Parts: sequence; structure tokens; C-alpha cells
Amino acid sequence: MSGTTQQSGVICDSHPMWLDAVEQVLRRTGVHVIGKTTSTSEALSLVEEHRPDLLMTELDGNAGDLNGLVLIERARAAVPSLRPIVLSMHQDTQVIEAALGAGASAYVVKTAHPDDLASVVRQAFSHSVYMAGRPTVRPVLGQEHAAVDRTPGLTRRELEILRLVAEGHSNAQLARMLWVTEQTVKFHLSNIYRKLDVANRTEASRWAQVHGLLDVRPELTPALAAS
Repeated sequence: MSGTTQQSGVICDSHPMWLDAVEQVLRRTGVHVIGKTTSTSEALSLVEEHRPDLLMTELDGNAGDLNGLVLIERARAAVPSLRPIVLSMHQDTQVIEAALGAGASAYVVKTAHPDDLASVVRQAFSHSVYMAGRPTVRPVLGQEHAAVDRTPGLTRRELEILRLVAEGHSNAQLARMLWVTEQTVKFHLSNIYRKLDVANRTEASRWAQVHGLLDVRPELTPALAAS
């Protein structure tokens, strides 16, 4: 994130262990956590009082507490510049669309790698991807999509990586382009090799060319689909 002003954030999750884990990730991205709570109602109060830049929340609140969607809507109404990011176990498309429709800037599945959560947080403040107010690109992290029927179970991000590899990009270049670590790129490449039953990037590139993958150009996003 650019600029000298440190970004601030509030974390809300019904499980205290996740509060601490997410705080560690946010610290790595330069976000100062000004409050963390297991109560969605308290999270809204923290947002209204401190007007943070980021709200990280789940959708399932405690019994009798605010629904996560209501929290997002009210938090955005109180602080229009707020970037809400949902961190949830739900992978149902309708749930994801409801979260994005309520004003979430991104939706992250809890099985995602911490490095990829960090990349989404960074991208939430990147004006090349996110415009003021509502985002023009709203990534879903952890939801799998098949770009074409002829791919053997590759996720959307694996398709992106495979296409870029076939175009000659190195792991380091991929890491910079996708805002992830080289280790994360290697992890996904190993999954690609396994799914395609190939031994290396040369064979994977040949597979992509033979199957016409270079003609398929899915939009690059800062989110990394889970394998």
C-alpha cells in the first residue's frame, strides 16, 4: 500500500483464534488493527467510532447478534470509504453474491493461504483495481471456477497461471503479477502438473497450446482460487 499514512482495520469473527490469526496477516500488510471482537454489534460500534479503512468479518454472527450482511451494509453506510472483506467458510455462490451485494470488497474462503489473504488486503487499497467507494473488481478467494470444459479440474487461478506459464513468464514474474509469493506459485504449479499428468512447465505449456488454452484469457484478479 502506498503513502505514508498507515491503514487501520477492525476484525470480527466469532472464533477468537481467527481474530489473532487474521491480525497477524494484517500486520504483515501494514494495517494497524484498532479493534477486534467476536460480536458483530461491537464491530459496528468500533467502525462508527474509529472510522477504519478496513473491516474483516465473517458472515455468521453469534445468536442474537447482527447478521454479517447487515454489519457490512451499516458499516459502509457509516464509513463509505470502508473496504469490507468477508472471511468465511461458506462457498455457496448465492452467499458470496449476497456478501458482494451488501458491499463487501472481497470474499475470502477460510481455507485460503495466508499469503493470498494478504494479497487481497493489499489489492483492496490499490486504486488500479479498486476505485473509490464500490470496487470495480470484487475477487472471490477460495471459490473454484472452471474456465473451459476441456480442462481437467483446473481452478480459475490455475488456468490463469498455466496460460501465463505457457506465454513464457517466470515464477518470479507470476508472483509480482498476481501479488503472491513465489512459493504460492510453485504450490499451484505442482497442482497443475498433477492434474494434467505432466512432469514440468515445458510439458504443461505444450498441453496448454495443444488444448487451445492460449486463446482463453480469463481476467486477472488479486484473488487466488483454492486448489
